[in-house]
Amino acid sequence: LGRRFAERKRCADPECSMLMCRGKARQDFKGPDCRFVNFKKGEAVYVYYKLIGKSVELWAGSVGSDFGYFPKDLLEINHNYSNEELELPTDETDFVCF
Repeated sequence: LGRRFAERKRCADPECSMLMCRGKARQDFKGPDCRFVNFKKGEAVYVYYKLIGKSVELWAGSVGSDFGYFPKDLLEINHNYSNEELELPTDETDFVCF
């Protein structure tokens, strides 16, 4: 994976600090590096923004106090907090380890 996963992202607010949705993990996930969040099947995952423009769609979210990226296909959405989606450019700081 490259340094920057995507050039653009979708957020619920200009700071990407508001929750977009919540879901349940469809299966266990262990990311390739510290930029990813790990989770177990059935855990609640909270989504803050969605990367767009690349072949594998990654979303950014939290599980407990951990934050990072995960493939969107691993999440079964069960609650939307916002239907508003702003398209914004990504920043270099979006891709550092948390």
